[in-house]
Amino acid sequence: MRSMVIVGSLLLALSSSTMAAQVYKWVDAQGITHFSAQPPQGQAAQTLNTVTPPPKPAAAEPDASESSASLVDQEKIDRKVKQQVAEQEAERKRYCETLQTNLAQLQNNPRVRVEENGEVRRLKEEERQSRIAETKQKIEENCKQ
Repeated sequence: MRSMVIVGSLLLALSSSTMAAQVYKWVDAQGITHFSAQPPQGQAAQTLNTVTPPPKPAAAEPDASESSASLVDQEKIDRKVKQQVAEQEAERKRYCETLQTNLAQLQNNPRVRVEENGEVRRLKEEERQSRIAETKQKIEENCKQ
């Protein structure tokens, strides 16, 4: 039993060393490719690395029509995004102008009237000061340039 373990261990050790052995590749005079553990006599051979896997083949590059189509699509998307950004900026600018106008009216007119539930009433001084503070805060948050 003991000798079986020793023989098995010896075979296992030898098998891993043969797996790590060098492999040679060469093409003979007839154009046939050969692989061997021994280099050929009098002929150039390429040494192959058996430890690392071979590189994956590169993906086929898309042809020019596909890449130009994707560029056109990307340009359309870019234009659309730029248009949306411009529209948002214009809307923000209008909002800021409205806030500036409201602030000026609140600051310059101590008798501000508002319509609530279909009735017009005059703002008390505390309400007017509160709205001035709110409007200033909104301007500070939204109208920085």
